[in-house]
Amino acid sequence: MPTSKRLRPPVVAVTGAASGIGRAFLAKVASSADFRRVVAIDDQRGDVPDVTWRVLDIRDPLLANRISDVDVLVHLGTDISLDTDASERRRYNVRAAQTVLTACAAARVRRVVLVTSAMVYGAAADNPVPLPEDSPVAAEPDTGIVGDYLEIEALVRRSLRSHPGLEVTVMRPAALVGQGIDTVVTRHFEAPRLLVVKGSLPRWQFCHVDDLVSALELAALGQVGGVVAVGSDGWLETDQVEELSGLRRFELPAGLTFGTAERLHRLGITPAPATDLHYVVYPWVVDCAALREAGWKPIWANDAALQELLELREGRHAVVGRRLSGKEATITAAGATVAVIGTAAIVRAARRKKRV
Repeated sequence: MPTSKRLRPPVVAVTGAASGIGRAFLAKVASSADFRRVVAIDDQRGDVPDVTWRVLDIRDPLLANRISDVDVLVHLGTDISLDTDASERRRYNVRAAQTVLTACAAARVRRVVLVTSAMVYGAAADNPVPLPEDSPVAAEPDTGIVGDYLEIEALVRRSLRSHPGLEVTVMRPAALVGQGIDTVVTRHFEAPRLLVVKGSLPRWQFCHVDDLVSALELAALGQVGGVVAVGSDGWLETDQVEELSGLRRFELPAGLTFGTAERLHRLGITPAPATDLHYVVYPWVVDCAALREAGWKPIWANDAALQELLELREGRHAVVGRRLSGKEATITAAGATVAVIGTAAIVRAARRKKRV
């Protein structure tokens, strides 16, 4: 009896396929027998062989014409760079997600998979550890990357109402770790000390890119759907992180920490809003229940992921708000704020000592 068309392996398309997480996912599915064909979409041709490359800007409304033969689209063409102008990044990310969702509905692509972040749950001192997957979205809408993720998820909700036939899965990874990952969290570990807000200790959960890629594959195949949290099992306490990293903590009151960070951002000294600091001082650990029920297990434990993060940061240092390399580089986000706040606290303490 011939196999019905409905049971044939799907054709999967990947946006942002030439670099970063998009390339990592593309390389994984390019040789997978679970997909009939793999289509790579980016504004430049990448180096992964044995896939169909389609070079175009994913914000182009003509995208719908280029994905008419696609069953599943995994959207990984999001700009998460800390160095991109915030307003430009927001315009790009929102327009790209909007175009992808509209084009997929028009082209009758049956499933779309997008990646945001577990940051959308918000980081707070009183967060349960871990947060259930169905916890409310409580992050503050701001000018940082978290604000971009909130806008993208709002687009998803509107799209589901407008296009009820379109299936959309939103993957929310914990703090990402891996080659090329540069975020508020990874830069935090470039600072000379680990910032702790008095009265609260962060718990650390990571998501290695390898584990995100394997989770994305399950989502592309429809084995998980809806909102899906991704991360290593459990979490690390602050004492464990200090022991593994060799970095010592310094504690500051919340008012001083966030007030100083906000002033620095307003002055243009740090590119990320003060709310980004919440993600390195308060917990936002997630329970990956949907993936666990689907039989998925992370390859990377939190301690191994942290070790890789520490190895990848070798040679990078945040000193008084600036990352220094061969020549002065861009101002960091959380790591910079930690260094600046720490310096301010030391100066204040020295002044007090002088007066005594």
